[in-house]
Amino acid sequence: MKTRIITAIVALIIFIPFVVIGGIPFELVSILLASIAVYEILTMTKHPLLSVNGIVTMLLTWLVVVPDRYLTWFNHIGLSLMQLIFIAIALLLAYTVFSRNKFHFDQAGIAVLAAFYVGMGFHHLALTRDAGFYYVLFALLIVWSTDTGAYFIGRAIGKHKLAPHVSPNKTVEGFIGGIVSALVVAGGFFYFFDLGDNFVAVFLGLIVLSIFGQLGDLVESALKRFYGVKDSGKIMPGHGGILDRFDSLLFVLPLLHILQII
Repeated sequence: MKTRIITAIVALIIFIPFVVIGGIPFELVSILLASIAVYEILTMTKHPLLSVNGIVTMLLTWLVVVPDRYLTWFNHIGLSLMQLIFIAIALLLAYTVFSRNKFHFDQAGIAVLAAFYVGMGFHHLALTRDAGFYYVLFALLIVWSTDTGAYFIGRAIGKHKLAPHVSPNKTVEGFIGGIVSALVVAGGFFYFFDLGDNFVAVFLGLIVLSIFGQLGDLVESALKRFYGVKDSGKIMPGHGGILDRFDSLLFVLPLLHILQII
C-alpha cells in the first residue's frame, strides 16, 4: 500500500503540471503515454517492438493519436490521414506474406486493434484538454469516483459476482455503487464548475460513462487474463503499467465527445 501511495503521488506531481499547461506539452505527453501503452500490449502479446510489425504498429498508433489540428500537415505530402492509416495496415498485412509464418493475420489484427484501442483514447485525452482544464478533471473524477464507489460498496454489501471469469472480486452491487458515486461526485463537479447547461443530459450521460468506464477496466482484465499476466507493465510500482491506469479512461474519453458532453 505504501508503494502504491508514493507512486500515485509522484505520478500526479509529474502529470498535473502538464494538464495545467496544456497545448503542445500535454499533446506530447499524450503521445508518449499512448506509445508506452501500445508497447505494453506488444510485449504482452509477444510482439517485439524492434520488428517490422512492432515498428509499423507504433507508427499506426501515432497516426491515430495525433491531434486533429495537425492533420493539415499530411496535405503537404499529398496524402490524407486515412490513406496513411491504410498504408500502415497494408504493410502489416503484406508482412504476413514475407514473414515465413512468423507473423500472421491474427497478429496483424491484434496490432491494428491495439493501435486504435489505445490511440483513440489518448487522442481524445488531448481533445479533452483542448476543451478546458476542468474537463480533464471531470473525466478523471468520473473514473476515480466510479472505481472508489465500486470498491467500497462492493466490499460492504457485494454478494453477486459481476464477471468472475475475468475479475473475481467485482460485484453487481459494486458496479451499481460505482455509477451512483460517479453521479454524485462527477455530477456535482460538473454542476458547481458550470461546465455545461444541459445537466439532465449530462446526468444520463454519466450513467453511460460510468458503465463504460467499468467495462474498460474489465476489458483490460480480460486481456491480461488471456495472456496470463498480472499487470500490463511495471513502469508504475504498485500500480502496474500505463494501460492498467488508463484502461477506464480509454473508454470514457471518446464517449465524452461522442455523447457531446464536451
